[in-house]
Amino acid sequence: MTSPHQHNQQVATIFRSMAERLAAQRANPYRVRAYRKAADTIEALEEDIADVVARKALEDIEGVGRDLADKIEEFLKTGTIQAYEVLRTPLPDAVKAWTQLPGLSESLVAYLYTRLHITTLNDLERLVRSHMLRTVPGFSGSEERLLEAILASQQQSYVRKAEEAP
Repeated sequence: MTSPHQHNQQVATIFRSMAERLAAQRANPYRVRAYRKAADTIEALEEDIADVVARKALEDIEGVGRDLADKIEEFLKTGTIQAYEVLRTPLPDAVKAWTQLPGLSESLVAYLYTRLHITTLNDLERLVRSHMLRTVPGFSGSEERLLEAILASQQQSYVRKAEEAP
């Protein structure tokens, strides 16, 4: 049996985690703040969030709009929130390796992958060659050095594939 405040705590914890992950991906700061505010408000509720849902009064809670209300209802029905599961999905190892390239931090790589859908070294190379990377907040390196490192990585990958061929 779940205690009245256990649902509230679970939803608040998920919303805080979503806020942290969205902040790391440099999502809209208002969205990040909305998740944090909703988490604080839900955690401080005197009654179980499930009772609020039963009364159809979620949107009466300060900081909870339709989107967050839908997520709370989803959690109570399924035990999870799909959007949270997507945020929790780790970066593929090949993409995570980009953090070793000059000028790319872990949060910048996460942003490039999740928000800009840069999923391959070829995509990354095209982004650098377009000079659009310099417009992305958090890029601190030299485009030339990064391009050289990308080309070297691609060459190593090509050599490894050639060695593995029968």
